[in-house]
Amino acid sequence: MNYPWHLYLMAIMYIFAGVMHFVYPKVYLRIMPRYLPNHKLLVQLSGLAEIVLGIALCFEPTKNLAIYGIILMLFVFLLVHFYMLTGEKASAGVPKWILVLRIPLQFGLMYWAYIYL
Repeated sequence: MNYPWHLYLMAIMYIFAGVMHFVYPKVYLRIMPRYLPNHKLLVQLSGLAEIVLGIALCFEPTKNLAIYGIILMLFVFLLVHFYMLTGEKASAGVPKWILVLRIPLQFGLMYWAYIYL
């Protein structure tokens, strides 16, 4: 398995992000849309998904499935990004320009995953 270094960088990025869901869950709980149920479980599941998908990127039999999973996960995470734009409390203190910038960044991350198919 000789993948380019940037695929491994992507894998490390998702694994790290997933671990952070367990290390600092309050950060993620603060940005969960109110209309979603069971915030704690959703934070844990999303963290676990990022870890599993990051690991799966590194293996030939699971790489393509992981890529589709990452793209789907990032699409679902757009719910949080748009929710954070709805008001002061939802933004969790993050400046609005950063929140707006995250939306095209999300699509950039989807494209980054897609190029490895």
